This record gives sequence, C-alpha cells and structure tokens, in this order.
Amino acid sequence: MVRPGFLRSQPLAVLAFVLALASGVGAGAGYAQEGQGTDAPASAETQSPAETPAPAEPQGQPPAEPAIDAAKVGAGAAPATGGLSKSQTAGSTTGGKSITVSTPDSAKVDYAAWEQMGQRADRALADANTSNNGLELLRGQLVAWRTKFQTAQTANSSRITRLRDQISALGPVPAEGQSEAPEIAQRRRDLSEELSRLEAPGRAAEEAYRRANGLIAQIDAVLRDRQAKQLLKLWPSPANPANWEDAAIAVRDTGATIWRDLTNNWQRADRRAEMFDTLPVIGILLVMAVVLIWRGRVWIERFANWLQGPSRSGRWSRVLAFIASLGQIVVPSVGVIMVAVAALASKMFTGMAASMVEGLVLTGITLFTGIWLAARVFPKHPDDGGPLGFPVQTRIEARFHVQFMGLLLGLGSLETAIFPPAQLSEAAVPVMSLPLQLLLSLTLWRFGHLVNRCAGQQASDGSVAGAADAGRFRLSLIQIIAKFVIALAVVAPVLALIGYSSAASALLFPATASLFLIGLLLILVQLIGDLWGAVVPGDEDTAGQGLLPVLAGFLLTLVSLPVFALIWGARIEDLGELWNRFAQGFTIGETRISPSNFVYFLILFIIGYGATRLFQSALRSSILPKTKLDQGGRNAIVSGTGYVGIFLAALIAVSAAGIDLSGLAIVASALSVGIGFGLQNIVQNFVSGIILLIERPVSEGDWIEVGGVTGTVKSISVRSTRIQTFDRSDVIVPNADLVSQQVTNWTRFSLAGRVIVPVGVDYSSDTEQVARILREIAEAHPLVVLEPPPSVAFMGLGADALNFEIRMIIRDVNFSLSVRTEVNHAIVRRFREEGVAMPFSQRDIWLRNPEAVAEALAGLRAAVGGAGPVAPADGDGSAARPQPRQRDDIQLDPPADPRADEIPDFDDGTER
Repeated sequence: MVRPGFLRSQPLAVLAFVLALASGVGAGAGYAQEGQGTDAPASAETQSPAETPAPAEPQGQPPAEPAIDAAKVGAGAAPATGGLSKSQTAGSTTGGKSITVSTPDSAKVDYAAWEQMGQRADRALADANTSNNGLELLRGQLVAWRTKFQTAQTANSSRITRLRDQISALGPVPAEGQSEAPEIAQRRRDLSEELSRLEAPGRAAEEAYRRANGLIAQIDAVLRDRQAKQLLKLWPSPANPANWEDAAIAVRDTGATIWRDLTNNWQRADRRAEMFDTLPVIGILLVMAVVLIWRGRVWIERFANWLQGPSRSGRWSRVLAFIASLGQIVVPSVGVIMVAVAALASKMFTGMAASMVEGLVLTGITLFTGIWLAARVFPKHPDDGGPLGFPVQTRIEARFHVQFMGLLLGLGSLETAIFPPAQLSEAAVPVMSLPLQLLLSLTLWRFGHLVNRCAGQQASDGSVAGAADAGRFRLSLIQIIAKFVIALAVVAPVLALIGYSSAASALLFPATASLFLIGLLLILVQLIGDLWGAVVPGDEDTAGQGLLPVLAGFLLTLVSLPVFALIWGARIEDLGELWNRFAQGFTIGETRISPSNFVYFLILFIIGYGATRLFQSALRSSILPKTKLDQGGRNAIVSGTGYVGIFLAALIAVSAAGIDLSGLAIVASALSVGIGFGLQNIVQNFVSGIILLIERPVSEGDWIEVGGVTGTVKSISVRSTRIQTFDRSDVIVPNADLVSQQVTNWTRFSLAGRVIVPVGVDYSSDTEQVARILREIAEAHPLVVLEPPPSVAFMGLGADALNFEIRMIIRDVNFSLSVRTEVNHAIVRRFREEGVAMPFSQRDIWLRNPEAVAEALAGLRAAVGGAGPVAPADGDGSAARPQPRQRDDIQLDPPADPRADEIPDFDDGTER
C-alpha cells in the first residue's frame, strides 16, 4: 500500500483528525515515500523508532554540547540510533557518510561551532546519498540555530538606542572646512566607537541568521524535489497479468507468516499458560467489546434522537444531541480497542499478527467516524435536512457512500499494516493498491454525481434553505467540489492502471479525507448556529445566519486550511516555515510591520475606542445635563470628543505598537495630493462639518431652511447633515452647503417668532370694528407675547374684500401652525357674533347676443317639455316601460356681425 508521506513524517497530524478523520484519514491516503534513493524492489526505506526525530530543543536553549550526529544513510538502510542526545551518531550500513550537527550554547552564540555546522550542512546537501531522516534532523538543528541568531539580533538594542540619542544630541557632524569644540569631537568619537562595538554582535547574528535561513530553504527544496519524484514514479502496471504473481506470492507469504506466528505461540507452553491466566480478563473484555460495538452505537443514537424529539424542541436540544452523538464514535471505538487489548493480552498475537490487530483498531475507528459523519451530514430523520438540506432519498444513498468511504480508508490502514510496502516487490506494490483505488474511485464518482445532481436541482427549483444569495453561493461551491471529485475519480484509476500508483493514491485518499474534513466543518458550522440560536432567541430558520455565526464559520474555515495542507502532503516544517515568514512581517518602504505589531495596534485601538465611547456616554448622560448648555452644544461637545478620542486612540496605538511611520512620509504626501484632488468635495464637507460643530450655527433639533428645503435637523455627521422635512422625508444636505449658502434658522437663537394671519371682510364692514376684533383675538391667545404687542394692519382694498393682517409674536415658533389655526377659528366665531360679513367672490356676466341665447333656451324648453308623461301601469300591476324622450338638435345662429365676437352688444343699454 502506498502510504501518505505526511503521515509517515508527521504523526501529530493524525492526532489532529481524531474526530474528523479518525486517525486514518490518509492511512492509505496518498503517495508512498518508500524506496527513496533507489529503485530496487526491496530498497524502500523503513522507519524504526530509532529514526523518529526527537522533540525540538527549546528555542534559545539548545544543548550546550555541539556534537549531534544525524544520519546520512543510503537507500535501504536506517540509522542505528535515534533521538537527540549529547552525542548522537548514526552510521550507514551501506558505507554512507555521517554528518555532525552542532547546536549553540544557551548563554552565548559560538560562531566557531556554527561555522562547522554550516560547513557540514553544505556537505550534506551536496551529497545525494543523504537520507530524508538525516536531512530532517539536520533541519531541526538549523532551526534551533536560526532561533538563537534571531534572538541575538536584538541584543543591546536599548543601549544602541540610547547611544544614538546621545550622538544626535551632539548635533550634526561639521561639514568640510568647519570645526567643532575638541571635547565635543572627542565625545562623538567615543560614542561612535561604543556604538560600533554594540552593533557588531547584532550584525554578525543577522549574517548568520540569513545563512541558516538559506540552508533551511535548501533542505526544504531537496525534500520537496524528492517528494515530487516519488509522486511521479512509474511503477510496473498493475494491468499486466505478469505482475499479479508477485502480489499473490506476497499475500500467501503474509498469511503463512501470520499463521506460523499464531501456531508457534500456541505451541509454546509458557504462552498458553499466560493466556489461560488472563482468560477471565480476556473474556470480560471481549464481552464488553461486543456489547459496545454491537449495541453501544445504537443506544447512543436512540439517546440523541430522544434528546432531539418533538417533546424537547429547541436549539439546546440539538446542541445536546450533537454532544451525545459523539458517543457513536467513542463507544464502539472503545470496544474495538478492548478487542485489540484482549488479543494482545493473550500473547498469541505477535509480530505480523500484532500489526494486523493494530491495523484493525485504526480501521474500526475510521469506519465509525465515517458512520458518524454520514449520520450528521445526511440525517435519517425525514424532517431534518442536515447542513445541506438534501431530500430523503438522496440522503439515504449519500450516507451509504460516506460510510463505505470510511471503510475503505480503514482498509487502507489495515493493508499498510499487514503488507508493508518496504517488504513488497515493485511489481506487487501497485497490484496490492489497485483494488482499493478502484473501489474508492467508483465510490467518489457515484457520490460526486449524486451531490452535483441534487445541488443542481435545488439551484434550479429555488429550494434553498436560508438567504437567497448565501444559498446560491453555497450550492455553487458544492457543485464545484462535486465536479472536482468526479474528475478526480476518473483520472486516478487511469493513472493507477498506467503505473502511476503513487500519484493515484495521492489523489484519491487525500480527496476522501478532505471530504470528511468538509463534512466536519459543515457540522461544526451548524453547531455554532445552534449555539447562537440557543443563546440569542429568534426565528429558528434564520438563527444560524447572523453575523457572529457566519464569522465563526469563516474563521473555522481559515483554521482548517493548514489541516487541508497536511492532508494533501504538506509537511509540518513547511507550515512552520510559512508561519515564521508571516511572523517576520512585511516591509513598506523602510517600515517593517509584523503581525504582532498589528495585534498590539488592534488591541490598543479597541481599548482606546471603547474608552472614548464610554467617556462620551458619561458626558451625554451625567456631566453635560448638569451644565447650562443647550442640546445643540451638548451634541457638539459629544461629537467633538468622539473625533478627538478616536484620533488619539489611533495615534497612541501606532506609537505603542512600535510602528514607525516616518518612512511613509513621502508615500503619505503623495497620497495627500491625490486625495486632495480626487476627494476635495469630501474633504470640503469634512472640514465644513468640523466648522459646524465648532461655530454651531446649526444644531440638532433646529428648524432650518436651506436651498428650498425646510425641516428639522436630525443629525450632523462629518460629511453631511440629515434634515427631516414636515412630510417626514429625510433630506441629506452636504455640510459645505450649510457653510457656504444662506441658511434660515428659526429656532437656533430664540424660539420666538412672528406669525401673520391674513383676513378679508366684506366691503360693507366697519374697518375700525374689524381691527378691534382682530386685536382682541390676538391678545387673547396664550402663546402670543404682549411685548411687543400684536398689531392689525389694514393692507388695502382687494377685488372682493377689505384685506387685513394680524401680525403677532409667539413664544414658540414650532407652534405657529397651531396658533394660526386657533386664531382663524376665533375670527370666524367673533365675526358671526359681531355681524361682520364674510366676503365672497362677485362676478358680472355680460351677454353679447342675448336674443340668440333666449331663442336657444326657448327651443330647449320646448324640446324637454314635449315628451309625454310616463305611461300608467298595466292591469297586472307591472309598470310600463318609460318612453324615451325625443331630443331635438338645437343650433344657434351665428351673429351677423363678424366683429360680434370681439365687441359686446349693448344696444338696449341695460346691464345684464
């Protein structure tokens, strides 16, 4: 079986996938690294416990002794010893060289030892026979040196800063031809020499750091190149029947070996005695294992369904059901482990048989993990569509495929344990891998078509759970993944039949493990939505679509990216190197910004922002209400405090985080010019907003009129002002308009205002009486001020009435409409009581041809009156149908004089 390289070199990756991938994510997943360095059938490199790299030394405290040897062995050999000790040497059984790895002293950097280390690393890289294990051990020691050098670069930093400040205090160096005081010159020379002495260790450390970093990069390049060559290795084609014999021989020999080990152990009296002594324990373990495996998962499933039953509806029940469902992995896995413990305790399973038992444990855990994932992503309950919302029939078939994938992954682990590739011939390796590759390809192909078809139907029918845009994006992403799986399931078996068995396994098993990880992410995102819905009550259909659940799902996806990289063959060292480069930050101009600086800046800015908002709340609610400032002044102070506080928070955060922005001065200047031209209107409005807050000609709550817009100011922001009209519509006015244009403010400096009420009376009215009545009405209103007193003006003689105006000052101009309405009511009431006539429009009508009009009216009268009355009812009491009236056309003769249309006819001298 072709094993994944990342599981061989990085066993910690298996522990990271205990729940999602059940430690067997890539047990058979991926490509082999056996046989590295030679193409001989039995020359594949095996790994013994002695080869396992020891844990890395603490950064900054490597071993004091610089003699650590890492194996430089040829193909087909393994180091004799392992681990990191004071002196560690691994010889090569093929006569290969050995390399000595030196580590720095914890107290002081030994550059002589580092020079020897660098030279040996160069020789190891130049030697093509250096094994992967030797390079990995060498790389670990180089990383320890690099960490030491990185720490040494900052040595004496505080003293260096102090010396530079002292030199700056002495002033600039005199120009050519100029001189300075001897004591100043001597002091400058002393400080410069001291500064050079203190900077020397840092510069040496920086040079050594760059060399170590380059050596590490070379080792990574060599390892990646070997990995790529192993992936593209062309094995004997498994489609050739001539290669089947080697596979059959391997199966026969392995079976014979296992049977021989079992019979030999049974024939040994001491082994039988040990088995009989532990037989009660073995029996108890087996009984408990059978119960846990056979019934434990069913009991856990029933309990989870009971928690999620109709009588216990709610988000918390779904969360508890998820926690309980984890027992479907733990309980049967414990049963499988009990079986393995019982088998090993019998002392009958040793050697290859013991490897088979260990492989069965991994197979069982992987299988139960697949069953759990299938049940959570594609639930059995008809009303629970799961994270994907697929229909019932689709979920049934999908569950089978996912469970079968878990079984195949487990069988891959079992095959690797029983048939180690290092013990197989080159012809047998691809033949032994082919059955699982074909079965897995067929399963992935069926699963991809099923998911792609169902997602396409949901997209066409519009039956998407959740928001429309989010649902369409999710379905599009699902279809892309499904099509990728289909293409991979078609390509991989073709590669396997040609002979690229490593490449086929490197596609199939990581793809299956990735699907398992995607399923786990879907389950966790749904769990986050359930937790959010349980904590924040609301609609259950939209509880998982809030901002926090979406952000949590996004962060969860980002965290899973390194796991995906490990699944697809990345090394932990590669990820560590990427993180190291990321931690070093990036350079803009002469300024280096690292993630730690950004985190410090973000934390400090959030603290400053929160303190600003807290101080604003204290001003708004506790301090300013006790002053004599009006509401507009209070709002201006609160807004100004917010702007100043946010600016200071950003400034303090930048300074405290150690971000030097002096190197960005030129860039900032160029940006300022560009912003000045491109965003001059926005800048103008911003400055105008600041002017409004300082001068306060307009405040929130004022009734203003600007640019033909009349309304109440609701808010003043840095760019615009929102005015609510009396029609309850909001008008956004740029602040520049409020500063540059004429603005009428009715309420800013005084609420008092003048109200004018026009009044018209009949021509027969007594004007003095009317003026007296209007004055009394105005003075009687409670909102009208008496100083200055209201006045009544006789405006003139109108066409239909005598026009008067009541001019009065009221206390609150906001009630002007109410005052005008009440005064009008009082005027009508008093005019009726006093007998003052109300005017109405009078118009005189002159007829130009009265004779023709009279004749026309007479003809019309005759035509209308000529129709008889309605006939009486018939004898049966029913009313007779009314007879229609006869209508005669009436035509008026035109006037004889063509000028009659222009000249009125006043022949009789009578006004008509």
